[in-house]
Amino acid sequence: MSVNVNRSVADQFYRYKMPRLIAKVEGKGNGIKTVIVNMTDVAKALSRPPTYPTKFFGCELGAQTQFDAKNDRFIVNGSHEANKLQDMLDVFIRKFVLCPECDNPETDLHINPKKQTIGNSCKACGYRGMLDTQHKLCTFILKNPPENEPGSVEKKKDKKNRKKDKENGSGSVEAGNHNDIDAPDAVDGEDDEDWAEETTEEAQRRRMEEISSHAKNLTLSEDLEKTLEERVNIFYNFVKFCVNNKKAQKYLLGGFECLVKLHQAQLLPRVPVVLKDLYDADLVEEDVILSWAEKVSKKYVSKELAKEIHARASPFIRWLKEAEEESEGSEVEEEEDDENVEVVYDSSARELKVETVKPNKPDEEEDDFDIDAI
Repeated sequence: MSVNVNRSVADQFYRYKMPRLIAKVEGKGNGIKTVIVNMTDVAKALSRPPTYPTKFFGCELGAQTQFDAKNDRFIVNGSHEANKLQDMLDVFIRKFVLCPECDNPETDLHINPKKQTIGNSCKACGYRGMLDTQHKLCTFILKNPPENEPGSVEKKKDKKNRKKDKENGSGSVEAGNHNDIDAPDAVDGEDDEDWAEETTEEAQRRRMEEISSHAKNLTLSEDLEKTLEERVNIFYNFVKFCVNNKKAQKYLLGGFECLVKLHQAQLLPRVPVVLKDLYDADLVEEDVILSWAEKVSKKYVSKELAKEIHARASPFIRWLKEAEEESEGSEVEEEEDDENVEVVYDSSARELKVETVKPNKPDEEEDDFDIDAI
């Protein structure tokens, strides 16, 4: 069973998945140990060496760890439940996988052995920064960089061989194509197989079957040939999950901020218009918008851009607050009117008569009051 890489995201269509961690307790007494059965698959989904999360468990639990990459065995001494380790894995993902800027897991670690620093870069938003190296795992990472971990040695050799072939002017046409577009050093740890997916019709059909029916509506397909109204309706049906779901509405506003980042010139001037459209379509409720407007967050975009988005949204927020105040004021006036209505009963009358009675002013208010006379 797979779970979201960022388990704080409840969206079932979240694209980043990983296998649920499987733990098996072996041995007895002092020799008892917990084997992470599928650590290799979990680590691959996180684009991290399997030794990193295993060592992280050891650091957090104060237990020794053992690695046997050839036999695919990653062990933490002691007896530990899978659910506990899964929660601990969430902490590892937050610290060493997710981008601190956009919460996207498409990140790479970069080791500088001379300066003893660990850099972090995000391929989704372009973020580049440094990890806090106070955690004990950082010492292990500095001594065991990603490119030196099992499974990455062959790729390093392949790159050297391609470079050598290029210098000698030899190699097949296919190898020459690889050399012409050499991958940057920042992505040396990526799996080359991901770039070599089958493109046959049968392979495409299999991949499409793996995508849910909802996600199909958002892929590049024949939908692009439909009218604008039909495509808008497809999008509206997809975001209907926001109705009566305030958490989903907050994520929708975060997604809007990310979209503004991609198309600032076009969308920044239209921020208040888009927010009002979301409000009018009942996709985002009033209290969610007002709560969003109270605090500028750098969860999805940079602090500077978030401030700019909030500044552009201020006319709509001001209108929303004024509309709320007017609504409350009208309710108070209606209540006062109700208090000033008196039902008069007359035995000679044939029907009920309603009269509005003006309230008597207190004696103190009969004379004009001049505050300057004090």
